[in-house]
Amino acid sequence: MKYAANYVKSAAAILSSFKNESPFSIYLKAYFAANKKFGFKDRKFIGQLCCQYFRTGNALKNLPVEEAIPIAVFLCNEQPNEWDTLFSKDWMGAWSPELSDRIKFVQQKVPAFEISLVFPFKNQISQSIDFNGFNNAHLIQPFLFIRIRPGRLQNVLKALDKANIAYALVSENCLALANGTKLDGIGEMDRDFVVQDYSSQQTAALMEPAKKLRKGKDASIDIWDCCAASGGKSILARDVLGNINLTVSDVRKTIIQNLISRFQRAGIRQFDSVVVNLSEPLQSPELQHKTFDLIICDAPCSGSGTWGRTPEQLSFFKPETIQEYQHMQQGIVKSVFPKLRPGGYFLYLTCSVFDAENEGMVKYILQSNTTAELVNQQLIAGYMQRADSMFAALFRKLD
Repeated sequence: MKYAANYVKSAAAILSSFKNESPFSIYLKAYFAANKKFGFKDRKFIGQLCCQYFRTGNALKNLPVEEAIPIAVFLCNEQPNEWDTLFSKDWMGAWSPELSDRIKFVQQKVPAFEISLVFPFKNQISQSIDFNGFNNAHLIQPFLFIRIRPGRLQNVLKALDKANIAYALVSENCLALANGTKLDGIGEMDRDFVVQDYSSQQTAALMEPAKKLRKGKDASIDIWDCCAASGGKSILARDVLGNINLTVSDVRKTIIQNLISRFQRAGIRQFDSVVVNLSEPLQSPELQHKTFDLIICDAPCSGSGTWGRTPEQLSFFKPETIQEYQHMQQGIVKSVFPKLRPGGYFLYLTCSVFDAENEGMVKYILQSNTTAELVNQQLIAGYMQRADSMFAALFRKLD
């Protein structure tokens, strides 16, 4: 590429100025808006370089940014693509589609490179994680996953084929697409399909036991999605469990407003919504007299299982905040668990890989709630499928 070296210099300048005061995608958009000399292709290529540098975490921190960027490009791509002019013959000759080969070559050529520092928080992660596999997976762009809603599969597949969009059928209703795929025209978002990570979709199996709480064929199940955010788990629960009485809550009013719009597209008309801070003692009048068959607690967390999508966090995350998240999670559980009916289910979820937010919280829930029985817990290792990694634990409240 003619301007590859210039793009590296521009990316290095942007990376040096970024202080993580906002998500990098927002910062980059504002930077380009203030620097209109960059055209569409310029923005695309510079953005790629920045993202690939972030994917290396702290593994190249001992090198100048401008020197580290081409190494990041080598590590993050199966082939040179447009970046061949950045590399000498020996690097080009060593380029392999296998990540392990590229890592080995860089280790030989760059003594300062430490692959184990891509994810520099090994001591904090859950023991069930294969650290090397998880660490190295950050060098690979995750897929975009969509979940097809009931009865919509053939319509969506036909639309994808018509638009010549490549996809892989991961499971009966889950498709994997290249990251950045434009979904316009393949169906109506949220009505026909939802953008939902593969690991998140797998939590459906942990909602299934709530079906047996239905008191009759046409009876509804009372569900509280207590940290609802964009409502993805609520839509999943509706598709898995059918007839439900749904209550959703979040601490942010704007999030609830966006969720209501999304529910309209998804065809969810009957639900109650509450703005409430659950990390404090529960005082909401809307929830005062309610109890539930299933409480879904997709707790606020570090998001460390999703950093393949926001790789700047590999460089800027402060490990001391893990305990802050755990304290918040404990407050939320303390507020919501008493609203669970005897025999009901409590589904605790995070998109974290840190032990304190996952297994540590299981211990807390069992110790602080004598009526809680652990039914199942699992680390959903999405890094094996170019997906996010999540933790899920299902509890039952004893009768």
